Amino acid sequence: MITIEKKSLKVGEYVDTKHVDEVIRTYKQERWVHNSKRIGKEDSLSGWYSVEELEEFIETIKDHGADGIRFYFGAYPENHAPKPEYAGRQTMVLVATKSKETEAGTKHKDVYVTKGGSTTIMAYNLINLCPPYCSGFSSQAKSDFVNVGLTIIDKGDE
Repeated sequence: MITIEKKSLKVGEYVDTKHVDEVIRTYKQERWVHNSKRIGKEDSLSGWYSVEELEEFIETIKDHGADGIRFYFGAYPENHAPKPEYAGRQTMVLVATKSKETEAGTKHKDVYVTKGGSTTIMAYNLINLCPPYCSGFSSQAKSDFVNVGLTIIDKGDE
């Protein structure tokens, strides 16, 4: 009997609170404050999906041969009709991928499926953004997550 060893595709690792605080603090200082100023309101700091919908997405993409998910950073257009409160805010789009070994190394190609007679990317979005929806609080209130990586930013004369 021939045994074929499957190469692990794992790239991430578990991190601790210090790491989470550091990367969120860095993001807030170097990106978020500038994004918020540019769009004229607090930009999103996080998004939330239920375990149920993530499991469903994972099962669906596996059924179509995917073996990974790429998280694309994006931003909603200013005229985002489905959820006007998301207009201008950043988001993350989950896209199914399939790994392929090449001479240059492992490539992760986006997965496309045929749906209703046309080809479309297999993706998931419309995450519950914070702000404006922060764990049941309005964007004016602070949830526990917003306080993670708490940063005080000196805006000079502003």
